[in-house]
Amino acid sequence: MVSPGGGAPLLEVDALRVSFHTDDGVVHAVDGASYSVQAGKTLGVVGESGSGKSVSSLTALGLTRGPGARISGAMRFEGRDLLTLSDDELRKVRGNDVAMIFQDPLSALHPFYKVGYQLMETVRAHNKVSKRTARERAIELLTLVGIPDPARRVENYPHEFSGGMRQRAMIAMALANEPRLLIADEPTTALDVTVQAQILALLGDLQKRLGMAIIIITHDLGVVAEIADEIAVMYAGRIVEHAPTREIFSAPQHPYTWGLLKSIPRLETARGSELEPIPGRPPSLINRPSGCHFHPRCPYARESHSQIDPELAAVPGAPEHQVACLLSAAERATVWQGLARGETPAQAAMRVKVPGRARTVSANDETTER
Repeated sequence: MVSPGGGAPLLEVDALRVSFHTDDGVVHAVDGASYSVQAGKTLGVVGESGSGKSVSSLTALGLTRGPGARISGAMRFEGRDLLTLSDDELRKVRGNDVAMIFQDPLSALHPFYKVGYQLMETVRAHNKVSKRTARERAIELLTLVGIPDPARRVENYPHEFSGGMRQRAMIAMALANEPRLLIADEPTTALDVTVQAQILALLGDLQKRLGMAIIIITHDLGVVAEIADEIAVMYAGRIVEHAPTREIFSAPQHPYTWGLLKSIPRLETARGSELEPIPGRPPSLINRPSGCHFHPRCPYARESHSQIDPELAAVPGAPEHQVACLLSAAERATVWQGLARGETPAQAAMRVKVPGRARTVSANDETTER
């Protein structure tokens, strides 16, 4: 696969499937996902909780391997399939060539060890250097991510750092060996808006300095609006839309993407206006809906959509834009134009002669029609 930017991709994921056998049944966490990212570029992977975003990236690091896991497909890093590497081989890649910023820095950092010690261990795991050299590198890393008075802060424990500083420390740890690929899993979760902006700006600045590729995982399209070059939208373990960032925001093609965009608070929204959440809840990955997995929550679905499983295909006239939707391109354009003008989903649905399906959510959160 050649990534949209041209040239061979740094990471190429091809038909990745990850499932877990549990007492309740088989959890289809990732179901045939394919994407790629080039060196120096950023891919945003967005979707609700449980859509498979994190599992796909954890698999690249070998963190989903286990007796109950079934993994197929390919994840080629610089042409080398990570899924075929032994645990020892993957350990050399993890943290050195591919690194990850985990979602909760307080949980990811060990509470009993000083931040500086943990940074030193990360450096020494892949480099034969003295403790003194590793400590100097730890101070350098804390300086790089903008932590004040780094020579003193290396002696602090994680609980002595604020939330934003812990996140910066996690970024420093991930960058310790200057990886080619950085995976950031919800890097701004639980941070206030000002700190979120600082963290995203820091990632963008570090990317320019080091030339690394970034995969940023989030449920918020607003987070990736500025930093990502491309966006992959995941739902129920599948990528339902993949396109350059500008096209996702200017001409989105999938009803799920429309729902994510409409749920973002906007400054021009009148005071007192209610947010527009996507009705219902994400499906069980054990008992997934038949046909289009989004059809039980889609205001534009027809009866046949519960039987036909859409494939990811290029949008006519936009080869870099792919979508898995059973509505025609003309119908999608008409609906989005209505939504962009402020119409409700029911009003927009009438434009393509689909009876509006007003929805309620019952006490057990199951989507129902009326």
